Amino acid sequence: MAKYFTDYANLCFEVFGDRVKHWVTFSDPRAHAQAWHSYHHTWRSKQQGLVGISLNCDWGEPVDSSNPKDIEAAERYLQFCLGWFANPIYAGDYPQVMKEYIGRKSAEQGLDVSRLPEFSLQEKSYIKGTSDFLGLGHFTTRYITAKNYPSRQGPSYQNDRDLIELVDPNWPDLGSKWLYSVPWGFRRLLNFAQTQYGDPPIYVMENGASQKLHCTHLCDKWRIQYLKGYINEMLKEPLLSHMQMATEIAVPTVSTLCVLIAAVLLMILLHRQH
Repeated sequence: MAKYFTDYANLCFEVFGDRVKHWVTFSDPRAHAQAWHSYHHTWRSKQQGLVGISLNCDWGEPVDSSNPKDIEAAERYLQFCLGWFANPIYAGDYPQVMKEYIGRKSAEQGLDVSRLPEFSLQEKSYIKGTSDFLGLGHFTTRYITAKNYPSRQGPSYQNDRDLIELVDPNWPDLGSKWLYSVPWGFRRLLNFAQTQYGDPPIYVMENGASQKLHCTHLCDKWRIQYLKGYINEMLKEPLLSHMQMATEIAVPTVSTLCVLIAAVLLMILLHRQH
């Protein structure tokens, strides 16, 4: 599959590379690394572009910030979410906590080897450092507390992590069962990514709120408040000092708003003509 993806990426580089200067792959470290190396060795000198990966992760906050088990569980939540794919690229291997937990549970389930694949030394060297920027998708936050799931319950992502996700009933509900507006979690995730992965350029690739009401007119005050809250958290110090990150995120946001305003004006003009 990685080879097929690299063939597809090379086709895109060849056809669109003279115009497209930012490329985003998907969450498979091996396939991503092959695409990055292909661009780096074949196309970068001609096209002067960048290749990064886009990963989605919510923020995990300890239920009790004074409880070491909850702190460890929240860290584990982030490593199983963001670290699963980012760590091989920035550190050359899966997070240690994933290897320990999945390895132990695999052994308790009678398996001879861990369900988490191992990278060879050659693969680690090949994958590490293969990203010109980190793309982040983020929507909401969860409170995290530790819970031991017996291995006899069988293999699953939930059981391997040994934690529970909770929400604060006071968080604004945005319509979807999983989505709550928690802007401060966005800032903490950005800080985590900066410190965890060596302060890479960060592009926010996904963020937003779903449709809360069924209406025929503009009625999305909750979405405006959501975006305002998340953007404001991103612009605070010390994140503001990383102007490359703030600029790259703010410009597409402004451009999108301009397109939306133009579309609304066009709809009004067309409506008046009819």
